[in-house]
Amino acid sequence: MAKKFYVVWAGRETGVFTDWATTQRHVHGFPAARFKSFESRAAAEQAFKSGTPPSAGRRSAPSAAAVTSNIHVPPVDDQGVQIYCDGACEPNPGHAGSGIVVYRDGELIELWYGLYNPNGTNNTAELNALHRALLMAESNIAAGRSIRILCDSSYAINCVSKWADGWKARGWRKSGGEIKNLGIIQEAHAVYTRMAPEIQLSHVSAHVGTEGNELADRMAMYAVTQRDRDLRQYTGALDIKAILRMRAG
Repeated sequence: MAKKFYVVWAGRETGVFTDWATTQRHVHGFPAARFKSFESRAAAEQAFKSGTPPSAGRRSAPSAAAVTSNIHVPPVDDQGVQIYCDGACEPNPGHAGSGIVVYRDGELIELWYGLYNPNGTNNTAELNALHRALLMAESNIAAGRSIRILCDSSYAINCVSKWADGWKARGWRKSGGEIKNLGIIQEAHAVYTRMAPEIQLSHVSAHVGTEGNELADRMAMYAVTQRDRDLRQYTGALDIKAILRMRAG
């Protein structure tokens, strides 16, 4: 994989850095961190001198062209497996699908799409994506790999890793009434509890140019248009720029 250079405009330390591990220490968990990767030192130094890039905060999703021009490197470690998952629904409720992106040792290796539901919601699509990501994580753990799952749905993460324990203890009931999407929550929670100490399950902000999240979004929308009820591996070229030009959710 070609060497990259990393610019941090807002972080614990700012400047141009030559490895992701150092860059991550400066930006991970830092409020409103601003950073980006470049292919050459000269480009990185010029970008740093130009000043802080526009804020990543947006009221609505950016265009595919805008995202393609402002993609961050995946916020992941250099080693192990990182799995991004996302769901899409158009309209909501309506046609729903899920997307999954897999990196190994920092390199994109697989894209997945499917789990189409003509009467789904954004939440069901996100939960389905997280469930399948957890199953993929389980097989990788069995092979001795370290795992991190990144999901932009706080709802899905909380259902599976926080709220489900309390609901289960009360006989899968909650004081506020019905637990929506209970079936898929139970299935995903069962997988999660088998390996919780061995994985990291993290929230990632949506539509801020994080490569893995943007690719998962494209795969989720591709699932909506392809209407395939199975989860299928994307067989097209792993051309990141071309995939990012696909329809965004």
